Amino acid sequence: MARRYPRTGFNIGRPLSLTTLLLAALFSALLSAAAKAAGEPVLQPYLVKYSTSARGMTVTLERELKDEGEGRYTLTNGGKLLVVGFHEVAVFSVEGSEIHPKSYIYQGTGLINRRREVHFTPGSDTVRSLYKDEWYELPYTEGTLDRMSQQEQLRLQLMAKENPRENLQVRIADGKRIRDYELVYVGEEVVDTPLGPVNTLHFERLHEEPDRESAMWLAPDWDYLMVKTIHVEDDKPVEVLLAEGSMAGTPLQALVP
Repeated sequence: MARRYPRTGFNIGRPLSLTTLLLAALFSALLSAAAKAAGEPVLQPYLVKYSTSARGMTVTLERELKDEGEGRYTLTNGGKLLVVGFHEVAVFSVEGSEIHPKSYIYQGTGLINRRREVHFTPGSDTVRSLYKDEWYELPYTEGTLDRMSQQEQLRLQLMAKENPRENLQVRIADGKRIRDYELVYVGEEVVDTPLGPVNTLHFERLHEEPDRESAMWLAPDWDYLMVKTIHVEDDKPVEVLLAEGSMAGTPLQALVP
């Protein structure tokens, strides 16, 4: 008899038949169509590549959002330069326009073998966080997210808003503390990308440290997918720019002439 592990929902034992897989995919598609008909925002799966430049070096990052069915998603992100790289993964579920995070893991590879983890337990008032080989119990309040799932929550919020041109707030369990951030709406901008010019909404994140700056540009035509980010710390800018990708199996194409 196949065993089911409640926390993951994965079956171990007899492999699923092709018919079962097709029925699961159909059921997921029907749920997505029903959500759209009800006016609820829906996260479409995507696979994108970003070009990031810092200190004269360029690295390609690959990010993928997978729809696992029944409202469950997996988001991965990673890249490598020579012998140094990283990989991170977030698992979460979606109900309406709200994300419920499950876990987040970051693993550095090569010369920097650094690991971070954040785990959420339904019904618990704490979040377990691994930072520099030490576990911390952080206070949980509704709406607390991890570093990756918060990006998809912002997209859902913007898709659900009648007026997305407003400031946004986010709460993140990160390292050994809970952090509250405010994203300030700056304006509409056209960003030049390898795909062509793209219409975006520009947001900046407020920092307590005067030497730090963060900004992001999100594309309304692509369900507010991140097109560009810039982070400056100690006068050293790091820029990430969308290079190519697809959403729901359709290649992304710039719509601005």
